Amino acid sequence: MNEVLLRSLTPSVLAILVRRGADFAAAEDAVQEALVEAVRVWPSDQPRDAKGWLVTVAWRKFLDATRADTARRRREDLVDEEPAPGPAPAVDDTLHLYFLCAHPALTPSSAVALTLRAIGGLTTRQIAQAYLVPEATMAQRISRAKRTVSGVRFDRPGDVATVLRVLYLVFNEGYSGDVDLAAEAIRLTRQLAAAIDHPEVAGLLALMLLHHARRAARTAADGSLVPLAEQDRGRWDTKSIAEGVEILQAALARDRLGEFQAQAAIAALHADAPTAEETDWVQIVEWYDELARLTDSPVVRLNRAVAVGEADGPRAGLAALSALDDSLPRHTAVAAYLHERDGDLATAARLYAEAAQKAPNLAERDHLTRQAARLNAGRRR
Repeated sequence: MNEVLLRSLTPSVLAILVRRGADFAAAEDAVQEALVEAVRVWPSDQPRDAKGWLVTVAWRKFLDATRADTARRRREDLVDEEPAPGPAPAVDDTLHLYFLCAHPALTPSSAVALTLRAIGGLTTRQIAQAYLVPEATMAQRISRAKRTVSGVRFDRPGDVATVLRVLYLVFNEGYSGDVDLAAEAIRLTRQLAAAIDHPEVAGLLALMLLHHARRAARTAADGSLVPLAEQDRGRWDTKSIAEGVEILQAALARDRLGEFQAQAAIAALHADAPTAEETDWVQIVEWYDELARLTDSPVVRLNRAVAVGEADGPRAGLAALSALDDSLPRHTAVAAYLHERDGDLATAARLYAEAAQKAPNLAERDHLTRQAARLNAGRRR
């Protein structure tokens, strides 16, 4: 069973159903049922034309559900439009579908959540982690969004800002989470940049390229995480870095600063440093100040505390950290790092162990556990 193939085909199949008259919520349910059927059938009998098979099965699932709903009897006419088995049109509707899901009937946060779930392929748990809310809360938000758009015609695309937010979250989950969607997010952002002359679109593309350029160095051969300061910079993709910096410089020259441009500027400063010791942390703190002004995000302020600790010393970083809610994800890990920098190894080891228990994924948990073990072993010598 090729999970990557199924995930890549989902947006196009969903778009075809929507174009043929299915409302979004019903189409999304039908596509999910078709994917379940594919998981059951394909291991023993995979079709030659996977997309055509999914379109046919999803359309039949939609029609079955439509027939069962007496309030929608009028849709029986759609039976005549059932696509014949065989090759489906080779059209990439993914970016168009992102815009349709950013529907004016939805709030931006609901549109993002629905799109991530229906098109991005993220689980409710992953989306909840991205939004820093409980999984149950996010499940309710997605359900409300589906109810809102049920029966609504998707003929009024949403705004660029919402689509950018979705692409950013898809990239983040693909870059560091359970599902590899980073390359797809870059591809779609390139399409958007080619279609729309917008500095924040350029800023997001630059940010993605600069982060993706470091990907090969982020993990060791055994799969363990490698912190930025310890990465082999010779493994960074210099071509992607150069492209990202060039795109960013052109965007900043337009003097319409946005959060993605500010984040890209921080990433560019990291990429520009020949060694970790030569990183311009003072300028990075200044960019975090700009970013905090633009977003007022607690995650930005957490990252700023790390930068302050590097620029002005660990005690200054701990002072900045003390102003933040200690329930914030990765707050404990940052505190551990700053205490270690300050020489308080006992506190740092304890906090690393606590942070490992709160880690959102196995790779991060293992990394933090090793950090705690390293400090404890050093103290016993």
